[in-house]
Amino acid sequence: MTHNDLYRPDGSPRLRATTILGVRRDGAVALAGDGQVTMGDVVVKHGARKIRTLYDGQVLAGFAGAVADALTLFAKFETQLKSWDGNLRRAAVELTKEWRTDRYLRRLEAQLIVGDPDSILILSGEGDVIEPDDGIAAIGAGAPYATAAAKALLAHTDLDARAIVASAMGVAAELCIFTNDRFTIESVARDGATEETSEAALGADEELPLGGYQPPADAGTGAEDDEDDEAAAGRDDDDVDGHDPDDADGERG
Repeated sequence: MTHNDLYRPDGSPRLRATTILGVRRDGAVALAGDGQVTMGDVVVKHGARKIRTLYDGQVLAGFAGAVADALTLFAKFETQLKSWDGNLRRAAVELTKEWRTDRYLRRLEAQLIVGDPDSILILSGEGDVIEPDDGIAAIGAGAPYATAAAKALLAHTDLDARAIVASAMGVAAELCIFTNDRFTIESVARDGATEETSEAALGADEELPLGGYQPPADAGTGAEDDEDDEAAAGRDDDDVDGHDPDDADGERG
């Protein structure tokens, strides 16, 4: 790691938004990002969120680089998606053209991965729009480790895209000092289903979203409750006089 990797030419520390990994398999795409942000040689944040869903949850995007720059690019990209009716490749090309030629945008320091169930692309301000042959894309300091692990899992297991990115990011976190194990994972399937997992929440004792109230496991059905009520009513009728009818006959005899 050189001085230029840690600091800009003006001497200010670079914000490193470490590792983003995307995998596309069997009609689904998954993106994972770690939570660590490093300024120079100091870790300043452990639970950053570097994955976003765009275009009503149909497109995933992740960034490595300066946060403000990435958010600007996300907004520009979503505008392009709307202009091209969700066509990921056309929107990516138009964003990259603007990023490359605009006097303001070309100063932004970030890389993006964008994907949907049909494509996954790497975008940069140098005019790159790259679609990997095997459906695996990674950016950031831990990209080589995450890519190698994902390639092995894709070739030798039947895991789905979401499981592959989770396992491969775990390998990258063990090897790369700029990557931690507090992951955010998003996935989108061709049928439109979207899933989100935040490992950071699980590790930080934060409240998890609940799916609503669930009745106790031993709660009875409505029919059983009605039978219990009828039985209780019958016992009350027998005890109205304080003794049962057979005892009353015996006293009269």
